Amino acid sequence: MEGSQNLKRILVTGASGQLGLSLQELASEYPGMEFVFKNSTELNITDKDKVNKIFSTGGFHYCINCAAYTKVDEAEKSSEMAFKVNAEGVKNLALACKLKNVTFIHISTDYVFDGEKGSPYTVDDHPNPINVYGKSKWEGEKYIQEILDKYFIVRTSWLYHKIYGNNFYKTILKKAKKGEVLRITDEQIGCPTNAANLAKFIMELILTENHEYGINHFTDGQVMSWYGFAQNILKENDLNNTTIIVKDNNYRSFAKRPQNSILN
Repeated sequence: MEGSQNLKRILVTGASGQLGLSLQELASEYPGMEFVFKNSTELNITDKDKVNKIFSTGGFHYCINCAAYTKVDEAEKSSEMAFKVNAEGVKNLALACKLKNVTFIHISTDYVFDGEKGSPYTVDDHPNPINVYGKSKWEGEKYIQEILDKYFIVRTSWLYHKIYGNNFYKTILKKAKKGEVLRITDEQIGCPTNAANLAKFIMELILTENHEYGINHFTDGQVMSWYGFAQNILKENDLNNTTIIVKDNNYRSFAKRPQNSILN
């Protein structure tokens, strides 16, 4: 009985995404923690009543928010939905955490910055997003800082998983295996981040009781362009000698993207 009282209960929202699934893989390694995983169907964070209901019965110590609207180009056309999830949904979670004294761990993005800085972005740099996705994520960050004292905002960049989700890594592999010519820009630079490594970092935040609350940056640390990232993916999968890859800086996405996405 005493052991169960010492369990840390952790709510994970957006549990069917690549980070949520990475946390599910890790869960068994933390016997002192009891996880409650909720996907967006089971818990829509934009529904304030449902958020409050699960917090009122959950007895949680932590909430890890992996739920987000991440379709960067579509956000330009669906700004209302992007802000509903990334700002108002985050506000709902923050208010519930405040009411129930739950520590909030929220995942944010390099896209809160404009990419104009000539060096890596630090946690002290002021955000200036240049697309709707980035603006909605920055709005969510502001809600957290206004509402809570006990929070970790974790900004990451170029998130991928080799098995889960739809991401650059899997897209490059799929196209290469089909024999397609890869046309990739080298104008944008950043740090690819494996979701499995980010999941481990989040668990370290929970384990380190004296960690200072506030904003953190986490990436895998290696700086490269999208072109360089694609080259690494091909090499890792022994496809570099059979795939044609060319630099193509003529491609322009619908949403503006920061040229410098390096997080320090």
